[in-house]
Amino acid sequence: MASIRLVGSFGAGGVLYLTPMVFHQEAFSAGDVTGGFAASALVGTVARLLCGLLLQRGVNCTVPVLLAVATALGGDAVLLGARTLAAYLAGQLLFGIAMGLYWPAIEMAVPLASPPQPTAAGFALARSADALGIAAGTLAGALLAGLGGMRGVYLVDMACLVVMGVMLLRAPLPDPSRAEGPPPPGRRGRWLAPLLPLLAIAVVATAMPALLQSALPLDLVRGGLARPPVSPGLGALTIGSQLVLLMLLQWPTGRALARRPVRQGLALSLWSLALGSLLLAVSALASWGMWILLAAQLPLALGAAAFLPTATTAVVELTPAGQRGLAMACYSQCFAVSAFTAPLVAGRLLDRQDHAVGLWLAMAAACLLSLLLVRRIGGGPGAAQACDSPEGGAGGRQDSWGRGSVPYSQSS
Repeated sequence: MASIRLVGSFGAGGVLYLTPMVFHQEAFSAGDVTGGFAASALVGTVARLLCGLLLQRGVNCTVPVLLAVATALGGDAVLLGARTLAAYLAGQLLFGIAMGLYWPAIEMAVPLASPPQPTAAGFALARSADALGIAAGTLAGALLAGLGGMRGVYLVDMACLVVMGVMLLRAPLPDPSRAEGPPPPGRRGRWLAPLLPLLAIAVVATAMPALLQSALPLDLVRGGLARPPVSPGLGALTIGSQLVLLMLLQWPTGRALARRPVRQGLALSLWSLALGSLLLAVSALASWGMWILLAAQLPLALGAAAFLPTATTAVVELTPAGQRGLAMACYSQCFAVSAFTAPLVAGRLLDRQDHAVGLWLAMAAACLLSLLLVRRIGGGPGAAQACDSPEGGAGGRQDSWGRGSVPYSQSS
């Protein structure tokens, strides 16, 4: 499962982070570019719900992922030759469908494949594979940009998708129906309430990756108030540095936080993202602001490394057996909501102000305000009722798929 995520992330890395630069070179406005990301996220909400319903009915995780592979191949083919706004939007819509089908299924596969190791350790490994693949893919895209062939990222992604398809056919992902029984009596309508504070935090926290994919590349090539613009190649290397840091931090951060309540991981993530956003805003105010922007990549990487495995583990721990397919789809919708709204707001601000200072300050404020919700994670009676046993919940640690407690000292 981690190998499949590694291959897929390698192909997606260049596409996600270099697509804004590709179409900036085609003289698309910031609103057009970020609007494509927003449209992709909007159609992805429907695909995520469909995927969650399929998983809820016990469909093997492999089926949605294979559908995602086929759809993403179409998106790559369209964007490879796109020169008009209509073609760009068509490619982004295909990618939105693909991501909507992919993420709930590939996330659901983690706790199914983790035993005898604990779920949190499985998510740490999965996110490390994602980070390694995206970092390597983005750096490969930076190399292509330096050679003048930035659109080659779509060919790289197509090759990785073909490899993913072969891997899935040879070694299918786990089947949810083998691990989950029917929902516990009397809990069919009560599993969502304990998740609401976490979902609200997730919308804010996942807005940052959406902005790093859509707004930061444009901020780099357009320049700040005093910070000069950079070339697309240097901009890709700058983004790649943050992804390399994420790759290096993901495993040790995920392992360390797996031994602690999820509240600590969420708080660390929000503080780090707020600091990184503040540094991005300050970087626009000086001619040497590029150094501040580079310094911002460390807290941004730490924030992402702390949030992704912690929040996904909390979803599993707070949701009763039989409802985790829909719960994972709801959690995945947070990525879609933030990916829809954040690029739209960013595009309008960039076109109107010609800089991103207000955007990054707004993100810092949103992260700080979200800290007020952290104390509500797993802290009320609803959370206790949603878990499968008295020892479960977001403040404790167990194998929440009903296989008993596993000490973290045994995880690899």
